[in-house]
Amino acid sequence: MFLAVAAGAFGSHGLSEYFSNHPELESTYQTAVRYQVIHGLALFVIAWTTTRWTGQLTIWAGYLFIAGIVVFSGSLFLLSFTGVSWLGAITPIGGAAFLIGWALLIIAAWRDK
Repeated sequence: MFLAVAAGAFGSHGLSEYFSNHPELESTYQTAVRYQVIHGLALFVIAWTTTRWTGQLTIWAGYLFIAGIVVFSGSLFLLSFTGVSWLGAITPIGGAAFLIGWALLIIAAWRDK
C-alpha cells in the first residue's frame, strides 16, 4: 500500500509535466495505481481470512494478488513510462492472476460456510 500511495503521489505531482506531453499514457498510469491499491487492500483481506478459514486457498489467493500487482500494474507502469506497446500484451496475465485469486477467495468462503 505504501508503494501504491507513493506511485499515485508521484504520478500526480512528479509526472505532471511528463503526462502533459503524453496525455494518452496518464490513464494507463492511473489504472496501474488503482489496481495496485485495490489489491493491496485485498492482501489485508487475505491476511484476515487466513486466521478464519483453514486451507491453502486463501494463501494462494494472496500469492496470485501479489503476482497480479507485479505483472498487471508493473507492465502498465512500464508502458506508461516507455510507451512500448507490446508491454500491454503482458498485462492480461496479471489480470488473470487477479481473477484466479478472487475465485480462490470465493471458493474458500464457500467451503467455510
